[in-house]
Amino acid sequence: MLKINQKQLFMIGLATLLSLGSIVASAQKKTANYIKPDLKIKRGLSDDQLLDLVQKQTFRYFWDFAHPKSSMARERSNRSFDYGDEVVTTGGTGFGVMATIVASERKFITREQAAAHTKKIVDFLWKADMFHGAFPHWLNGETGKVIRFSPKDDGADIVETAFLFQGLLTAKQYYTADNAVERDIRNKITWMWEGIEWDWFTQNQNVLYWHWSPNNGWSMNHQIKGWNECLMTYVLAAASPKNSISRRVYDDGFTNNNTFYNGKKYFDTTLPLGFEYGGPLFFAHYSFLGLDPRGLNDGKADYFEQNKAHTLINRAYCIENPKGYKGYSANSWGLTASDSWQGYAAHSPTEDLGVITPTAALSSFPYTPEYSMQALRHFYENKGDQIWTEYGFADAFSEQHNWVAKSHLAIDQGPIIVMIENYRSGLLWKLFMSNPDVKAGLTKLGFKSPAINK
Repeated sequence: MLKINQKQLFMIGLATLLSLGSIVASAQKKTANYIKPDLKIKRGLSDDQLLDLVQKQTFRYFWDFAHPKSSMARERSNRSFDYGDEVVTTGGTGFGVMATIVASERKFITREQAAAHTKKIVDFLWKADMFHGAFPHWLNGETGKVIRFSPKDDGADIVETAFLFQGLLTAKQYYTADNAVERDIRNKITWMWEGIEWDWFTQNQNVLYWHWSPNNGWSMNHQIKGWNECLMTYVLAAASPKNSISRRVYDDGFTNNNTFYNGKKYFDTTLPLGFEYGGPLFFAHYSFLGLDPRGLNDGKADYFEQNKAHTLINRAYCIENPKGYKGYSANSWGLTASDSWQGYAAHSPTEDLGVITPTAALSSFPYTPEYSMQALRHFYENKGDQIWTEYGFADAFSEQHNWVAKSHLAIDQGPIIVMIENYRSGLLWKLFMSNPDVKAGLTKLGFKSPAINK
């Protein structure tokens, strides 16, 4: 079985308690005529027309489900446990900030609307709970107070903070106009960015620790090690202009683990890093919304080749379909963390529950464009009557269990929009990689990339 990190295990347990009540009252919706949903399945669209439609309709999640007070992204479209409607997610908001840039560039909304939306987020974060400069996983979108993610996870979460600042640093590079709104966005992002005490989260050791709580200290004791979704955390920790980590923390911490290197062949594809069969596909997405993997190499792996191999193995497993699940095929593939018919699960070849999650194939467009387009056309043209919704595709579905999720998750919606855009134009990669601090951090950790020298 795939070894899932402590946080993912808790998410699986927590998500089984989800109710299906909608969290959006009509008074909270803010979708205007320019983002009307298009629910009629249209066959014969060109590739570009279909990609436009998917990006636009998926973006509606971040527009409709933005908290009215803070504009931060809600964790999910259905109510989580007993926390009510106020739970917003920091990492998912980072993805949403990047998705909003895409919406601006694709003219789904105006640049002024995108900037105002982003400024509202930044203004809220400026006053919200933070711990040694880092934010918690969940915040109350009304008050800015921490909402605990688990009994002892009621303080800083530096992985969620990294995903949030992946988005915010991208926004800093995008909102460059000389006007009051965009200047304020840039200034507040810079001040918050410089205040994160990344080095403090090492406890004076050569590894980063995921959590710290004012009530529980370091008691979660979760070191960030091994190949997973957390590369961005080490890159930003090294990139910090005032509180950076050394390269040794990266070499002795993140990469010094028995789940970092792999080197085995699966379905005739060699996997440089990671778990058996690669693990859930979000490993190839979350840190690479901003990090451009093309030519990115630290002597341990070529990260485009790593992510491409991971994707090809995931697809090949679904084609072979050793468990004989209904609906798996060359056109219907993609195993990653999502809701499922029995609660939240980190779906992968070693945790296969018969569930296809559209974000897995669609967020892999940069790595496998032909295969991802085949999957997209299947999901939309053949399965659209069951899984296409006003917010894009349902989070997941299982033909084996005759089940379709009634939910959408911020961390699944965001990568679809962003990674499709990176495939189409490289927009978010160009912005994030143009940040001087990011370039310095990558260089410090021994990375080489064509983007570093631009």
